Amino acid sequence: MSRKKEKIGQDHRLARSRMVVMVCTMVFLLVFYIWVGQSGLNTFWLQGTRVKMNQGQEDGSYSNQAGRADDKLLGGLLSPNFDEKSCQSRYLSSFYRKSSPHKPSSYLLSKLRNYESLHKKCGPNTPLYRKSVTQLKSGHSMGLMECNYLVWSPFNGLGNQMITIVSAFLYAVLTNRVLLLDMRNELVDLFCEPFPTSSWVLPSDFPIKDLDRFNLHTEQTYGNYLKNKRIQTDSKVRAESLPAYVYLHLEHDYQHLDRLFFCDDDQIVLAKVNWLLIKSDLYFVPSLFFISQFEDELRWLFPEKETIFHHLSRYLFHPTNTVWGMITRYYISYMAKADEKVGIQVRTYSWMPISIENYMNQILSCSWQENLLPTINQNMTFPSYNHNNERTKSVLVTSLNSEYSEKMKSMYYEHTTTTGELISFSQPTHEGKQSTGKQTHNQKALAEMFLLSYCDILVTSGWSTFGYVAQGIAGLKPWILMSPKDQKAADPPCRRAMSMEPCLHAPPSYDCKAKKNVDMGAIVTHVRHCEDVQQGIKLFD
Repeated sequence: MSRKKEKIGQDHRLARSRMVVMVCTMVFLLVFYIWVGQSGLNTFWLQGTRVKMNQGQEDGSYSNQAGRADDKLLGGLLSPNFDEKSCQSRYLSSFYRKSSPHKPSSYLLSKLRNYESLHKKCGPNTPLYRKSVTQLKSGHSMGLMECNYLVWSPFNGLGNQMITIVSAFLYAVLTNRVLLLDMRNELVDLFCEPFPTSSWVLPSDFPIKDLDRFNLHTEQTYGNYLKNKRIQTDSKVRAESLPAYVYLHLEHDYQHLDRLFFCDDDQIVLAKVNWLLIKSDLYFVPSLFFISQFEDELRWLFPEKETIFHHLSRYLFHPTNTVWGMITRYYISYMAKADEKVGIQVRTYSWMPISIENYMNQILSCSWQENLLPTINQNMTFPSYNHNNERTKSVLVTSLNSEYSEKMKSMYYEHTTTTGELISFSQPTHEGKQSTGKQTHNQKALAEMFLLSYCDILVTSGWSTFGYVAQGIAGLKPWILMSPKDQKAADPPCRRAMSMEPCLHAPPSYDCKAKKNVDMGAIVTHVRHCEDVQQGIKLFD
């Protein structure tokens, strides 16, 4: 009888334990669904995927992805004063990639907050903006104006435009100017506003029209003003004697007098001009280091020189919800579940021709020599490894042409890999040709830049500003495919970038202090020649 009672007691205790477990489970699920409903299922699913993906990292540097939700402001880089729903990418994009080991300096954070206050005070349609527009119509500059401006106008492809926006913004911060963008139709619905409570879009009633027609021969270029003695580099010159505005022509075809923009004496004069208009297709940040009056400020802002584009691009560029939808749908469908993500950005140029077959062989040579992709078993078409140990790599290919991804996909589909890894290939678009003037083309291009920035490894094409943007946002040093010679693949096929900074393709060659032409890649310790552009220069640490 006692044994029977003991058994009944055990059964009751077991039933109570099961009931407690069931109740706890139900409470957990209830809390889970409430939290998911508030935060968004995709975000939770994505973070869970990243935690799983990053388990087992040898250095452990990215093992705590779930805790990164508290750092959605990127270490203070972003302002918290935005409506999250109006621009979902602003606070979510960073969770799609490994956390950056590069932290912004406290001085940079302070300068960004100060700039946001300046932009709010002087931005479009404020009383001070209207006062400055009245001055612009007067035909000359005025001293003691509270607000001075830098107006950016787009030129060349989206990659070029993004590297020049970053360059222009840094110059605006250094010179206490307000940056305004001449947004054409093809740039609408690409980027969210980066500054709280004030727009960076130039109002449509801006009195100077047809900025897209400004070029090297425009009368109002800084070089032509110097040539015609309308401006003289005299530090004592009065603002009232200077033009109402000056056009800074910093495109790849700029001439000697326009390049004097990078001299100290010329900056002293330009500081007295209320309105500067700028058009460029160059990442001219490295040349700002040649201007001695900016040296200390740049050093305080960026103790790590090669993080300039990395920090400023993540501060300025946030895809609109339209583009963000493209990005997240593709990422979740094709990239999220892979153990490792490899991005291959393919760009060829008419002035450096090479056949698709030769360039694809160069891409494969680079990928195999650097162990970025496993080689294939030419004579083995069936797996000989344990399926439980399969490691997956998702290869994202971006190109105007679909043949590269299709050929590589077929190769890895028909043969096994020597490592037993499973390799998948995907390509979001293949537009055939660059159509910078089309909004939808630019939206797809921006989506692909961000998708590349979510990869763990990048292979980029030399000379490509598209690749520069992706590597900079990602904070990665890519393997750069060297330019072909005589229509043949380069040997070696690629080189590892010394830094993640973009290359300035056409730097000035005039040393303002020595007053002679010099090798600008050899006069400053943290500026060297680029891997992919022999005459170009870039920043490194």
